Amino acid sequence: MSTNLSPVSVGTPGRKPVISREDIIDAALRLVGPHRSLSTLSLREVAREAGIAPNSFYRQFRDMDELAVALIERAGESLRRIIGEARQRASVERSVVRGSIEAFMEQLRADDRLLHILLREGMVGSPAFKQAVERQLGFFEDELRADLIRLAEANKTSLFEPLITARAITRLVFAMGARLMDLPPERHDEFTEEVVLMVRMIVTGTQTLGLTGASAR
Repeated sequence: MSTNLSPVSVGTPGRKPVISREDIIDAALRLVGPHRSLSTLSLREVAREAGIAPNSFYRQFRDMDELAVALIERAGESLRRIIGEARQRASVERSVVRGSIEAFMEQLRADDRLLHILLREGMVGSPAFKQAVERQLGFFEDELRADLIRLAEANKTSLFEPLITARAITRLVFAMGARLMDLPPERHDEFTEEVVLMVRMIVTGTQTLGLTGASAR
């Protein structure tokens, strides 16, 4: 997908004289939230929020699906950066687990609309949205796999099927994150502790299988 961010002139009085892809993305982001899916947005609604004529939208995006995919990609990049920084600060498995999950949950509690997009569109979005979310989850899994290998080598611990381990952790955390959005704030800390424990159980399992090998399957 093109990343051209060149501005487009818009001459109609009362509308912005210059518009870019980022302006349209920001406008769409203001309209979505934990209870509003990308699939419910209309082109006219986004154009109105961005302060442009509907026809000007097509100078930056082919259609609403392309805009949605751009939002999903931005969401994935933002969250990977936040969680990646948390993992890099960690040196042992327990702190990696806790640090990554707490960073994830803190973004949810902060009403991070980008994270809401990732969690919601993978379940209720169009096929194009779901494919875009799957790509982002794949990036999370690849990065987590690399970190799991790095930590196993540094701490001299066993690791069985690191990619499957990374996939299990990623899918669990995203599924539980979607549940957290519907919980009252007073339950968030308890819920986060449950997720931390679940992930630690996965890590313990992969370490045990690494010691016993395929015969333990």
